[in-house]
Amino acid sequence: MEIIVVLDNIRSMHNIGSIFRSCDAMGNCSIFLCGICATPPSKEIHKTALGSTESVPWKYFKHTQDAVIELKKNNYKIITIEQTNESITLNKFKTKATKIALVFGNEVKGVNKKIIDLSEKCIEINQYGIKQSMNVSVAAGIVLWAIRNK
Repeated sequence: MEIIVVLDNIRSMHNIGSIFRSCDAMGNCSIFLCGICATPPSKEIHKTALGSTESVPWKYFKHTQDAVIELKKNNYKIITIEQTNESITLNKFKTKATKIALVFGNEVKGVNKKIIDLSEKCIEINQYGIKQSMNVSVAAGIVLWAIRNK
């Protein structure tokens, strides 16, 4: 399975670096950095990426919508990781797709509504605490691992 992780306006370079590292660990994974996302080379990204910016292919898009449209043209199934009224839980998510794009959103605002509307599905991680909120890099690691191991 080929996975592209789409980062929709992630503001923390530490989160971006950590997601690079998780993508490297999962293999056959690329990253599309969109909007306000910082790009390599960056000292702050490198702190958590630990060299994975060299092993994980990446591309920058000024607008997340442009990245998603390109992915759809290339037959990727667009899956947004977001809590919505229609989202299904990660443990119930199944797909036979061989090309998947996973969209993760801004640490405060989440994924832009326009991007959610372009997605085939929204999935969320089962959570049991009071906040019902996870750090984006932690969420990316959990989702990547779960999808790669289904």
